[in-house]
Amino acid sequence: MHDTIPSFSEVAAVIIFVVALVHTFAAKQFERLSHRFPRHAGLFHLLGEVEIVFGFWAAVLIAVMALGISGEKALAYAESRNYTEPLFVFVVMVVAASRPVLQTVTATVNLLARVLPLQTSVAIVWLGLAVVPLLGSLITEPAAMTIAALLLAPELFKPAMPNNTKYLALGVLFVNVSIGGTLTSYAAPPVLMVANTWQWDSTFMLANFGWKAAVAVALNATIATLVVRKHLCTATFSAGAASNTTPVSVSVVAVHLATLAAIVMLAHHPVAFLGVFLFFLGFTQAYERHQNPLIVKEALLVGFFLAGLVVLGGMQRWWLQPVVSNLEPIALFFGSLGLTAITDNAALTYLGSLIHGISDESKYMLVAGAVAGGGLTVIANAPNPAGVALLKRGFSDATVSAGGLLLGALGPTIVAAAALLLL
Repeated sequence: MHDTIPSFSEVAAVIIFVVALVHTFAAKQFERLSHRFPRHAGLFHLLGEVEIVFGFWAAVLIAVMALGISGEKALAYAESRNYTEPLFVFVVMVVAASRPVLQTVTATVNLLARVLPLQTSVAIVWLGLAVVPLLGSLITEPAAMTIAALLLAPELFKPAMPNNTKYLALGVLFVNVSIGGTLTSYAAPPVLMVANTWQWDSTFMLANFGWKAAVAVALNATIATLVVRKHLCTATFSAGAASNTTPVSVSVVAVHLATLAAIVMLAHHPVAFLGVFLFFLGFTQAYERHQNPLIVKEALLVGFFLAGLVVLGGMQRWWLQPVVSNLEPIALFFGSLGLTAITDNAALTYLGSLIHGISDESKYMLVAGAVAGGGLTVIANAPNPAGVALLKRGFSDATVSAGGLLLGALGPTIVAAAALLLL
């Protein structure tokens, strides 16, 4: 049982966490300030990067703890956190976005698009919003987000596309990736946090979550595709059109796909998957003619964001866990859905896994709410920062508005919630 009076560090962490949330919603304002005050444009650009926010404020928290308690204890706390997920997302983003992997996926999508009884451009958008997110149940959600974002960016998230249309598509993508990973027990971070403790295997996930999620994903993707179809360039649209289309050696493709598979299988073993990643970096240097520049910068920013969330989130248990444990099943579903918008959904379900004697119905409601709300904000689901990093150039000021994302994701979230609650 937690002490009734929170410690200095916990109070400081809550205050800084709230400031970080406000900063997330105000990130676009910093970009505007950079234009008004050009002398300090570099600083405002930095603070306007959504991916910087939680890493920056996590550093502030550690500094406050060092000044308020001791430097040794502050460092001990920072080093006690588990950074496996930020490291994995960094690694899998770089590998999944490599030219051989992306060309393989886009070639497959283009082939399927020609088979479907739809206009090719419309079929590609639907496949990118529906099939790729569901593929996340096999290759993990961060990899699916990376591939879907790069697949759809050239046409769907270009500056000429109407803003409200882009935010709807982004909301659908984020929600569909969040629920699309629930067909298995290892691909969605919020499911992974409880799978071992509650003994939920992939068969259980498919029977209780997966098919419902697939229905919602298909419906969301269909609605979004109908909305955006009139804005698509039907004459020349082809998935991945912006990437280098020079054919890649089959052997190089095989090595990249094997590397991605190995990283996914070793997702919980950072020493092992980082070792595989180092081999991958060496291989890309050896066969540079088959590569596009790796997205190391974007992936590092996303890893920094998630690591900051790990540091700040670790101090929120004292108030979050009582809230979660005191709710009845239906209230828990909606509470979980709402809390996910301001707290990473994996952190939320992890706290639920620590509650003793929680009923099976409450377990379902907690996870269902967490995955349904995973598209509402950038911090709601671990892969979301990856999507923002890869797609933000298509938005004004190269910044994704938190309010725009929230509005765009509301409809898809209602569809996901209804499917998981009523089916």
